[in-house]
Amino acid sequence: MATLPLGQNTPYPDQYDPALLFPIPRLENRLKLGISTSLPLPFFGIDLWNAYELSWLNSKGKPQIALGEFQIPAESPNMIESKSLKLYLNSLNGKHFDSEEDIKACLITDLSKAAGTTIQVHIQNPEHIAKRGLKELTGQLIDRLDILIDPNCSADPALLSTDQSSGIIEQCLVSHLLKSNCPVTGQPDWASVQIHYRGRPILEDGLLRYLIGFRQLGEFHEHCVETIFCAINQQCKPEKLSVYARYTRRGGLDINPLRTNFNSQWPDNIRHARQ
Repeated sequence: MATLPLGQNTPYPDQYDPALLFPIPRLENRLKLGISTSLPLPFFGIDLWNAYELSWLNSKGKPQIALGEFQIPAESPNMIESKSLKLYLNSLNGKHFDSEEDIKACLITDLSKAAGTTIQVHIQNPEHIAKRGLKELTGQLIDRLDILIDPNCSADPALLSTDQSSGIIEQCLVSHLLKSNCPVTGQPDWASVQIHYRGRPILEDGLLRYLIGFRQLGEFHEHCVETIFCAINQQCKPEKLSVYARYTRRGGLDINPLRTNFNSQWPDNIRHARQ
């Protein structure tokens, strides 16, 4: 962690520099979750990034602005550390591109190299995004539960269980109370999480306590979602499961990981009120 640019006093670049991108291997955290390297991943999905500070110069030197959407596959060997991505994007501010397609090609090349696999890039103007408005995650809100929370609670998978007296149902549960902390700086990361599953009903009070237990955990966004997915999958044994979190923006970026084990519809990248 000492080599990460995150949390350090870092000067902002004034020249294009793809070497600023800092990949973080996913393997270490997945081994902690018991995910064997000799077997297929128990999920697939994406890390859906939104970049709000994307700018470059056109062929006449006039600044251009846009919003960037980057889709990094969950099976990629690496994540990209968020501050390094911010620094990289700012290094594009003074670089000339003849067209939007040229900067898109540059982003695909550089980000794919850091992630270790081909990623998708979409560039959109702010007016187009504004027309889409805001939209909350759909599902039954478990935050309505009036439960007592231990101030020393942790994200203990043993909190998760199902109603064994019930038959199989299909359900979508939502909480806005997911909070974790940056593992380097300790800064808070806030998110809303949507859990879609088919199986015996998950007991909502235990699930809410489990999610609230992340409040003191120092972990990256992507790792939190994979931890939640694996815990529910192992403890509740649903027939199918997806976990999708939308994190609030920090440093001009938001990160929205999805992990699923069935062919659900890809999430619609529409911001909610806290983004």
